[in-house]
Amino acid sequence: MYEKYLSERIAKLRTMKKVSARDMSLSIGQNENYINHIENGKSMPSMQVFFYICEYFNISPKEFFDEKTINPPLIKAVIDDLNQLDEKQIMNIHELIKGLRK
Repeated sequence: MYEKYLSERIAKLRTMKKVSARDMSLSIGQNENYINHIENGKSMPSMQVFFYICEYFNISPKEFFDEKTINPPLIKAVIDDLNQLDEKQIMNIHELIKGLRK
């Protein structure tokens, strides 16, 4: 169950980042087929490499496994931006979001 989720989640995040499996593999210090093998269910990453994968996507392990968050790097970037605003600005954005959800 988790093996399939892990491989699908990596593939989805990698696709959103618009990077090839080969480039990602090399970027995290692995051989060029490493991510491809994970995505195809042929292998699983060690815990250490899993943390490298999370770092690569700039997300926490918790964000990686949060099924409700479709694009965790974008959500994290939005939260970082919100943290730089004052309360009135955040309230304005909150009202805008509520309007978009209608």
